[in-house]
Amino acid sequence: MNMNSNQKQEQKQYYLFKKVGLLDKFNFYEYLSIMLDGGVTITLALDSVQKKIKNPYFKEKISELLLFISSGDSLNKAMKKIPDVFSSQEYSIVEAGEKSGTLVNALSSLAVETKKLYELKQTIKASLTYPLIIIIFLVIAVLIVMTYVVPSLIPLIEQAGAEKPFATVALIATSNFITNNFILLILFFLTFLLGFFGYKSTDSGKNFLDTLYLKFPLIGEVYKNYIIASSSSILWVLMNAGIPVVKSIILVGKSSNNTIYESLFNDISLRVWSGKKIVDSILEVDVENEYFPSDFVQLLSVWEKTAALDKVCKKLNEQYTREVNYALWNLTKWIEPMAILVAGIFVLWFAFAIFGAILKLTQTVG
Repeated sequence: MNMNSNQKQEQKQYYLFKKVGLLDKFNFYEYLSIMLDGGVTITLALDSVQKKIKNPYFKEKISELLLFISSGDSLNKAMKKIPDVFSSQEYSIVEAGEKSGTLVNALSSLAVETKKLYELKQTIKASLTYPLIIIIFLVIAVLIVMTYVVPSLIPLIEQAGAEKPFATVALIATSNFITNNFILLILFFLTFLLGFFGYKSTDSGKNFLDTLYLKFPLIGEVYKNYIIASSSSILWVLMNAGIPVVKSIILVGKSSNNTIYESLFNDISLRVWSGKKIVDSILEVDVENEYFPSDFVQLLSVWEKTAALDKVCKKLNEQYTREVNYALWNLTKWIEPMAILVAGIFVLWFAFAIFGAILKLTQTVG
């Protein structure tokens, strides 16, 4: 028995990717809600779900859930013990469902909203793939020209002995620098990446980068609309599950995965806790509607007046999902011509450098 537990312990250390994606989460909540709705016990349902999940790391975590539940824990308490997989808003929704006897509905809501977030992320990835491919091919083309084409032309230009134009001198100098320092440039790039991710993991680094992402032209608009669209969905799920308003707002802030929005939502929750309305609190923390657009605030005010939370949150999610799609379209519309412009500048530079050298040579011979 000890041998088996030791083997399991060793297995945990050898996963290459310790990540549970949104699609895995959707399948988990969907399967679990269907099984429980059919009258299956939680342990049998989890055991069945574990067999359906393909992610090996997630399968192991579901085994841990089963172990905790077999030891007497409720589902939400077991989820709390695995914070690297389940977020605070997820186990809060499950806890509310268990207390109110609506666990199946809570899990079903989590499945629906997780699927929405997954589809939204996939839309963003699909829209950014084409511009990214253009940029990568442009960089590869420049490197090939600088490391293979130009060095093969340098001896011909040098042997001619003619005076070289500035464009030619600059092209040769750049080519020599890249060719002679290729390894150093790769090491510098890798060091920069390591430094970037290291800085990103610090509190000050995350705060700086989160601010930068929101302020960055075109990208900031996509990012902000994505946060608002996902926050609207999560707010509805949390409050529909019976979680108090103040706690729901705090959890929405955490789910944004952005320090600026998390701080804003925390400030809003403090004001709501003191007795103010959500809309008034938003207007106080974001006076110029920089982070919460005016139409977002207006629709929330409709909810406060009519209590039609499901309709308002659904409309907000749909509206800002469309805004994300429009912002992505706008972003890709600009990236393609910018890439073509950069490529055009490089081609012109290369052409002036080569033909300028040829022209100087013909003038010298003449």
